[in-house]
Amino acid sequence: MIKASFEVLQPTTGQSFLFRKFDKSAFDAPYHFHPEYELTYILEGTGKRYVGSHMEDFTAGDLVLLGPNLPHCWKLDQGKGERSEGSAIVIQFDGGFLGDDFFNKNELQHIKKLFQRSGCGMSFSSGTQTAVNHSLAMLSKEKNNFRLLIGLLEVLQRLASSAEYTLLDQNRVIAERTIAEQERINPVFAYLVENFREQVSLNEAASIANMTTNAFCKYFKKITRKTFMETIIEYRLNYAIQQLVQTDKPISDISFESGFGDVSHFYKMFKLKMHVSPLNYRKKFMRSLEEEDKMAVA
Repeated sequence: MIKASFEVLQPTTGQSFLFRKFDKSAFDAPYHFHPEYELTYILEGTGKRYVGSHMEDFTAGDLVLLGPNLPHCWKLDQGKGERSEGSAIVIQFDGGFLGDDFFNKNELQHIKKLFQRSGCGMSFSSGTQTAVNHSLAMLSKEKNNFRLLIGLLEVLQRLASSAEYTLLDQNRVIAERTIAEQERINPVFAYLVENFREQVSLNEAASIANMTTNAFCKYFKKITRKTFMETIIEYRLNYAIQQLVQTDKPISDISFESGFGDVSHFYKMFKLKMHVSPLNYRKKFMRSLEEEDKMAVA
């Protein structure tokens, strides 16, 4: 049984927070959570990012801040028989790593508000993304722990003063849950993340939540504002869209690889959400790319 695993983090001697650079092996981490804040800058790699109930494509440059106990993982794309390369800079720190009242100081009120927003995950873009990624790349070479700490505070202040972000779990499906509710629902999302492209069992999901199927369906709808099946279909369609625009695979292959056992059902669900067929969606995307290339040349 796959569950959202709890990760125990331990700073190295002389540091009150973790600042690490990972290679692609880190992308093997399961859907997990921990009480620390986490700032992740993807140096290399493309794939899917899972945060709470939210799923989205990521590419190099991806910059995300996650609040405590928000389950997450990054999954690299599968290439032709091999997984694509990937690396990331990750900073993890406890909310009280500088003292319980440190971020209550008036001078740090913006960072405190940033922490509150991070409860549903924040993806940064534009100038903020570029500036902070550059700072993190420079800090990754820093050997002095004091300068590293000051650099982290400056990065947090830069993020706190920015409006160039998107809230990931916008309905705060996970963020507003009690710890007890998170312990029940997180393993269910872990099960979906790892299995949505295959056969997903309602009975198995209900068993993971330690509930009857009827009680689980009502509970899941209450928590997520979607039915269990709607959530599965959303995950599958999101994956299919990525395959449509990033590969030249036949529509039927994408349908099966995304978890749809019937191509006609895939067409129906896709058109219901996107208001266009999968084939026309791909053609429309390719035309937009060609137009962008022409504009770039001009």
